[in-house]
Amino acid sequence: MSWLHPTDKHLLFTKNDKEDPRLGECVQLWPKDEPSLEGFDFNFAILGYPDDEGIALNGGRVGAQVAPPEIRTYLYKMTPHLASTQLPKILDLGNLSKEKPLEERHAKGRALVSDLVKRNKHWISFGGGHDYGYCDSAAFVENHKDGAVVINFDAHMDVRPTDKGFNSGTPFHRLLTEFSDHVDFAEVGIQNQCNSKTHIAWAKSKGAEIITLDQINENGLLNSLKKYLSGKENKKIFLSVDIDAFTSNEAPGCSQSWTTGLFTKDFLEALQWMIKNFDVRGMGIYEVSPPLDSDKRTSKLAALISHNFIFGLLNKG
Repeated sequence: MSWLHPTDKHLLFTKNDKEDPRLGECVQLWPKDEPSLEGFDFNFAILGYPDDEGIALNGGRVGAQVAPPEIRTYLYKMTPHLASTQLPKILDLGNLSKEKPLEERHAKGRALVSDLVKRNKHWISFGGGHDYGYCDSAAFVENHKDGAVVINFDAHMDVRPTDKGFNSGTPFHRLLTEFSDHVDFAEVGIQNQCNSKTHIAWAKSKGAEIITLDQINENGLLNSLKKYLSGKENKKIFLSVDIDAFTSNEAPGCSQSWTTGLFTKDFLEALQWMIKNFDVRGMGIYEVSPPLDSDKRTSKLAALISHNFIFGLLNKG
């Protein structure tokens, strides 16, 4: 079987106007026969996880399986950043197949991302359930042991034990069980009504830093991240973004949505600061659920974050 299903070429938007370029014109599509990455010239890769089985297993509302093409639709319609003097070279790897059991899908996702990390490529993953945050973060950490920072922006800890199997609540239990001695890990935006004290205590015992939404509201998101990242300037960073970290006014289309949360303006400011001052290698955006969305608001937010990630890095040089 083919593990990757190519992205629909009709998503590669163009105005057919050289004076009005769009990101869809900057994309190469991964062919169905899955050749080696060797033959491709790219500086950003995009990978889709159209899979919300892990959300269902965790008792959440499904719908995230249709997010990857929806996010691509809005990202590929966007114009290049106004400050950019060059265009990105994007390789769209397509979507991970759901034909095998969930554990095998996770293993394949991790292997695909590991190949990108080894090649020193930047990547963005579109979920799908946050269980795939394990695939991305584990692939990143295993290749940058003792020099890795993983930051999870989330209302939830997602450190549930795996004794009942893998699901969208288990990615960082798996990561910290495997790599706690080799990664600096932070949970950012944690909300009081969404988490167990036992889970928080377990994560802290594994060295996790917990930055609650209350702390962010008091000190600011940027200041909170500046404090956490002080002294880590020589390390590499992976960003895991569960879209439910944002207020439901800005991201209503997700499995768990609250009126409390992060704001887009603050997050984009912090993202640009991290990119400017640190070596941010990759990002995953998870749990966007178009069937639960309002005015495509959440899919557009995911696309906007991706746009800022791509051009923040490209403009950095």
